Amino acid sequence: MQLRFFAIPVGDGTHAEAELNAFLGSQRVLSVEKHFVTTTTSAYWAVAVEFLGENARRPASPGGPRVDYKDVLSAEDFAVYRRLRDLRKQIADTDGVPAFAVFTNAQLAAMVTERALTASALGKIDGVGEAKLGKYGARMLTVLKEAFGEESGSCTTRS
Repeated sequence: MQLRFFAIPVGDGTHAEAELNAFLGSQRVLSVEKHFVTTTTSAYWAVAVEFLGENARRPASPGGPRVDYKDVLSAEDFAVYRRLRDLRKQIADTDGVPAFAVFTNAQLAAMVTERALTASALGKIDGVGEAKLGKYGARMLTVLKEAFGEESGSCTTRS
């Protein structure tokens, strides 16, 4: 995991915005945090990007072929997937980040199909690391536990 920092000036931030967007599009981003900073002479957005590193670039086709999870998941599983997707959108809107930066569609589907009911089970899903677990895991687990309870014996071990 690596960090990269950006400063986006309030007045003329076009170049800095383009640099940030190009960077985000070329990396496997784990999280983005932004803060508004004012000094006596300037104001800018300070942006911290946590990413996997130079050796973990996104594939040329982001995420590979598109999957319609309505066709892949059972009706019951798709209903839970949809609830997770709605929660992800709320989180992304609140945090001001793209939805995929919270969790990808594939990660949401894995949460459902693997009946991930603990932080440990969520952490075993590809691309879900400590940062995402700490920031979003509890809210996702609430939805999963409401949907599946403690019925799944494969993922009930606490960590």
